[in-house]
Amino acid sequence: RFCDENELKKVIKDIKSPKTKLAVMQDSHKAVAEDVLPKKESVVDVIRVATYVKDIDKAIKLANNATDKGYEATINFMSISRALDRDLDEALMQIEKETKVSAVYIVDSFGSLYSEDMDFYYDKFKKYLKNKEVGVHCHNSKQLAFANTIAGIIRGANYVDGTLYGLGRGAGNCPTELLLSFLKNPKFDIRPILDIISKEIMPLTKTIQWGYSIPYMVAGALNRHPQDAMDMMDLPENDPAKYEYRKFYEKLTEEVED
Repeated sequence: RFCDENELKKVIKDIKSPKTKLAVMQDSHKAVAEDVLPKKESVVDVIRVATYVKDIDKAIKLANNATDKGYEATINFMSISRALDRDLDEALMQIEKETKVSAVYIVDSFGSLYSEDMDFYYDKFKKYLKNKEVGVHCHNSKQLAFANTIAGIIRGANYVDGTLYGLGRGAGNCPTELLLSFLKNPKFDIRPILDIISKEIMPLTKTIQWGYSIPYMVAGALNRHPQDAMDMMDLPENDPAKYEYRKFYEKLTEEVED
């Protein structure tokens, strides 16, 4: 609903590589399948369906709607660190049996995972997904987005997400430029990426805040949604509570214990 076709055409008008694909995201508990045009009427190539494990039936409906209309599709499991093993197993079995998605993503929404967790989830996904790739989407709450993405690649993930200079909600995501430096493939030229960061992304840092901070670290360490941390970050500079990190930590730990 936020991807007007005419606006998308403006975005891609200067892209010359036929290998470049345009992807959009659908939220499984908000999106409407009927809003998706047939592929022949759209410049979009891939539809990524973001879902919680509990909403897997809705996600499968949206993913099948996308592939039936001619798109590639993926399913992205948000907040996977909060999912029960049994429920995740059943959801993965459903995806393998009922969909034609290209990949299924491990999404570390809270930035709480470590590399051994990535190994655990990758192995679980591959246990059930015989004909689909595994993807990795990491958040940087504990400064581990890059490390966890590397862990996913080493384990076998062929779909990995990155953003320029880590731009993203809250603590941000894995920086694309770091991924390119890790891959060390001569076919990738990092210079245009550096140009875009210099010209387009760095000016945004004056008006938009993202990246590592203590509130996001606390939320990630406690496997909590970053909304409380975002609220704290949004407090005005003259509010003493903005930097009362100990109280913030104690508040969240009390809520966890309750």
